[in-house]
Amino acid sequence: MKMPSLRFFPSLLVAALLVLGISPVQLPAVPSAGEPTPAAPKAADTASLKGKPAAAPLVFNGATLFIIRERAFSMEPQKRVEMILRRIGRLALTPSFSPDLLTVTESEFTSDLLAGDTLVMAVTDQDAAAVGKPRGELALEYAAAVRNAVVAYRDAYSPVKLVRSGLYALAATGLLVLLLWGVLGFCRRIAAPADQWLVEGVGFRIFSYNIIRPEYLRSMVGAGLKALRLAAIGVLIIVYLQTVLALFPWTHGFALQLLDLVLVPLATMWHAWVGYVPKLFFIGVLVVVTSYLLRFIRFLFREVEQGIILLPGFHRDWAEPTYKIVRFLVIAFAAVVAFPYIPGSESPAFKGVSLFIGVLFSLGSSSAIGNMVAGVILTYMRPFLLGDRVKIADTAGFVVEKNLLVTRIRTVKNVKITIPNSLILGAHIINYSLLAREQGLILNTAITIGYDVPWRTVHELLVAAARVTAHILPEPHPFVLQTALNDFYVAYEINAYTDQPELMESICSELHQNIQDKFNEGGVEIMSPHYAQLRDGNTTTVPEANRPADYAPPFFRVKQG
Repeated sequence: MKMPSLRFFPSLLVAALLVLGISPVQLPAVPSAGEPTPAAPKAADTASLKGKPAAAPLVFNGATLFIIRERAFSMEPQKRVEMILRRIGRLALTPSFSPDLLTVTESEFTSDLLAGDTLVMAVTDQDAAAVGKPRGELALEYAAAVRNAVVAYRDAYSPVKLVRSGLYALAATGLLVLLLWGVLGFCRRIAAPADQWLVEGVGFRIFSYNIIRPEYLRSMVGAGLKALRLAAIGVLIIVYLQTVLALFPWTHGFALQLLDLVLVPLATMWHAWVGYVPKLFFIGVLVVVTSYLLRFIRFLFREVEQGIILLPGFHRDWAEPTYKIVRFLVIAFAAVVAFPYIPGSESPAFKGVSLFIGVLFSLGSSSAIGNMVAGVILTYMRPFLLGDRVKIADTAGFVVEKNLLVTRIRTVKNVKITIPNSLILGAHIINYSLLAREQGLILNTAITIGYDVPWRTVHELLVAAARVTAHILPEPHPFVLQTALNDFYVAYEINAYTDQPELMESICSELHQNIQDKFNEGGVEIMSPHYAQLRDGNTTTVPEANRPADYAPPFFRVKQG
């Protein structure tokens, strides 16, 4: 079997060699006086009560030997710990010092721990009173703890043990390589048959209905195998790192924390999940209740929209937008009720993010909120309905969509125009369809005819042209208005009713054609009166088919004055 690609093996080998490369044959130096010592932790952060100093643990080589709780000769516990650690470190690094030489000498006020003639620390009556033991007994316990710590320190940093630990690390690295190779090979052996099996059309069916399609099942199985492979590799790497780091004294403390770095977040998440289960049940019940409530509200408004339920003063076309508003309010109320039960909703981070999002929404949605308010106002003003022929400002067309934010107009040229509702609310709106359904829409056009044609003849011709035009209503009757008596001509306006405002352009076009036909049949010219001043000697513009049989162009008439 071909060995799979292990791109991360070089990094692991380099890490292992670095661990072995920094293993010196001599003990590390101890910080000099005045320098911070790595083994000495900070004093406890708890505030002192009634002037009592904060206790400070004495940690040497990763192990807590004892805790200093009291001052000694006006020296704070933390300062005492730092001084004692420097002295113990020098003893551990002194080859000529034997731990058995550490003794306790009693004096009037203290019990002194001595290494030959060197004072390691002094145990006071206050120290003994703080733990409830005789001073001499406490000093012997401290001496034993220091003696054992020095022995353990020298043993951990001995060249023989460091070399042995290095060999163990190399062996662990080789074992990790073999295990990872085995895991990857095993997963590859399983993936090929599983993929082939799923390609053959295996799925999850209930009767004849595909609950899970084969391609979806194949993707799910592939994802599951990848997750198992990553989990196995992660477990092996964590065990390897914890084992190798625990072999060397420099990294022994971190090895003890490594597993906690992985398990503590998982345990925290698990306990948080278990703690939030009742709240999640509450959210689930709230979601179900809200869902059925929205269905009931939707049913009521659908009945209103279909005219089954009649509400006085409530138009049927209000049902859909009102339902959307009520649905938004119900969902918003449910979200407010559910907010305290959302995991992490009480944390400062969650509140900060919520506040930040709220500020962004407020700053960036002012125009959107304005359009929504205008959309609500337009809904209940009812200036137009879907399908109406309207003119908004300089845009004319048919209303094809309206919502809380925008209204879309389709022009007669089949161009869709989107207009924000706030602009519509501030503009004038002409609705050609609103009254056309019941009373009809009046279409009009104007012509100018000279004074030489009787006005009754013009009226008859215009009304006749309107009556033969398609989609012009016979009732009410078309009528003519004389809108002006100018110097050279009379302005006539034909008005006719139609119930098809969506065909305004084609109706007007046909009306113009019929006016030309009727005036030609009646022998009346539609000509500029200014042109009529030069009529002598010119042939009439009436079509030849409509001229009298004996028509001849007039001659120029010249009279002698």
